[in-house]
Amino acid sequence: MATGYGGTYGDQPWRDAQPQYPGQPTHGDEPPPPGPRPPEAPSPGPRPRRRRPASTAIAGIALVLGLIGLVVSLFGVATQLLPRRFTADQQREIVNWEFGREWRVLPAGGIFPTSVSYAPPEVLDGSSPPALTAGRIGIARPATCQSAVDPAAAAVLVGNGCSTVLRATYTDGTKSYVVTVGVAVLPSMAQAAAAVRKLVGAADVGGIAPGVRVVAFKDTPAAWFTNERRQLSGSLWAGTYVALYTVGYADSRPREPVSEDKYADSEMTNVGLGVAHAVLAAVAPSVPTPHCPGTPGC
Repeated sequence: MATGYGGTYGDQPWRDAQPQYPGQPTHGDEPPPPGPRPPEAPSPGPRPRRRRPASTAIAGIALVLGLIGLVVSLFGVATQLLPRRFTADQQREIVNWEFGREWRVLPAGGIFPTSVSYAPPEVLDGSSPPALTAGRIGIARPATCQSAVDPAAAAVLVGNGCSTVLRATYTDGTKSYVVTVGVAVLPSMAQAAAAVRKLVGAADVGGIAPGVRVVAFKDTPAAWFTNERRQLSGSLWAGTYVALYTVGYADSRPREPVSEDKYADSEMTNVGLGVAHAVLAAVAPSVPTPHCPGTPGC
């Protein structure tokens, strides 16, 4: 028996099983129920263009920056591994610094040796005259450039950057002559050379060239040595230092023109130069040309 549901229609409802209401779908060719028609759906417009995502541009920028960073890094590594070269100005600064530190690290006895050999006077006869020796009497405390040298010499040294003067006094083997040598500390080799050029060309004052002031030591051969008894003076330089020496008699003899006594003039000059050279050799040893092996820690 056919019922209202099931039968030949299966799970589909009967056509008139429920009353019609507006909007209910119609069956077959039946006219739609009365009432307003639903609005038609608008027709789709033109399809919009797909915009390029911003992430693509950002990724491109990041790639470029990464490549730049890689190039810079590789350049830095290559710079570290390649041998480093100093300019001429850098080499001079390093050499000046190397010279300038010597007087600070050396003890006073390392700057002023206990004994110094010097050449005998040229007036002596003989093919191989004996070498002479001067012995150290004492070492003075460091002094300012204004107080350790004559005013004319101080003007030259201070004008070239002199910072301090170290002094010591020596006597020859016979204790006939006394020598005071001073080491003026300057900032650079160029200034040391310029100072000596001016000192050598300076006019004599009272028969003696401007130079270092004497340092006397009580109860020694230098006890009578004074500035007024200086017989001759001189100066030379090495590294960033200027060595000034002055020589006189160990007794109370006043200043006199030693140039008239060839032997005395020659030996005084030799002992003064010998002590000055020995002091400069200690405080201004040879400094090799600065170089860098090119290691990363250089």
